[in-house]
Amino acid sequence: MQIDRAGLAGFLRRRRESLQPEDVGLPRGQRRRTSGLRREEVAALCHISADYYSRLERERGPHPSEQMIASIAQGLHLSHDERDHLFRLAGHHPPARGAGEHISPGLLRIFDRLTDTPAEIVTELGETLRQNRLGVALNGDLTRFTGPMRSVGYRWFMDPACRTLYHPDDHPLHSRVFASGLRRMVALRGPRSRPAHLLELLLDGSAEFRAVWAEHEVAVGFSHLKRFAHPEVGALELTCQALLDPDQAHSLLVYTAVPGSESYDRLELLAVVGAQGLTAPAVDGGP
Repeated sequence: MQIDRAGLAGFLRRRRESLQPEDVGLPRGQRRRTSGLRREEVAALCHISADYYSRLERERGPHPSEQMIASIAQGLHLSHDERDHLFRLAGHHPPARGAGEHISPGLLRIFDRLTDTPAEIVTELGETLRQNRLGVALNGDLTRFTGPMRSVGYRWFMDPACRTLYHPDDHPLHSRVFASGLRRMVALRGPRSRPAHLLELLLDGSAEFRAVWAEHEVAVGFSHLKRFAHPEVGALELTCQALLDPDQAHSLLVYTAVPGSESYDRLELLAVVGAQGLTAPAVDGGP
C-alpha cells in the first residue's frame, strides 16, 4: 500500500482541530484561543516530537511506521474505524480487531475524568495500558513492563516481589484466579494465541503454576474487595469495580474506599504522597 500524504495530512489536521482539551483530559486554560488542540499538545499525547507531527500535517517527513500510526491514533482518541482509515492513509494494513491495544474513545473519556481515585485500563491478559496518577501511587508504574512480564498473571508466578503489595492471606486466591483466567483465554483464543504462549512459558518456568493448573479450575474470580499492603500508607481495603469494553476486551478498573473508613483516610493520604518512590527501572520481558 502507498502512503497518501495529502489525505493523511488533511485527516490529522481535521481530527486535531475537532478535539477540545477536555476531550483528552487536558486543562483548557484561561487565555486559549485555538479552536482545537495545538500541534504540540497532540504530539505530547502521541509521545512523538512536535516537529515530527507537524511535518506529517504538512505532507512531509519520513514514512511513519505502524507503531507510530498506532500511537497517533491513540493520542487523537480515534474510533476503530478512524484508526483503520488512518492506517490505510499511511500505507499500512490496519491491525486485527478484538484483542488489540487501541483503547476506545469512550473508555478513554471516562478514564481521563477519573482524577481523585486510582484507575487503570487493562487488556484481557492483565496488561496495563493506562494508569492515572493515583493508580501509579497505588500499584506502581505497571506500564513499564515489556514482553510476557506485561501480564499481571505472568508476573505473579515469575516474580515473587510483585506479591508483596497484596495481603498474604489472599495470595492463594490470586494464584487460582490467574490460572483460571488464563485457562479461559487459551480456550477462547486458541492454541497459537498469545495466551497459549504465556501458558507454555508458565508451565516451563513455575512449579507453583503447574500445580495450580493441574486442578483444572474454571471461573474462579476475585471478590470486589481487594486488600493491599501498601509500603507507604499501610493496609488498604478497596473496592475494585470493572467496566468492560467488549469490542476490545479491555477493562477499566477503578479502586474506591468506603467514605469514613480507615482505608478512605489512607487513600487520601496516598493522593498526597503520590507516586514518589514507587517507580522502578524497566524490567526485562524475558522469553
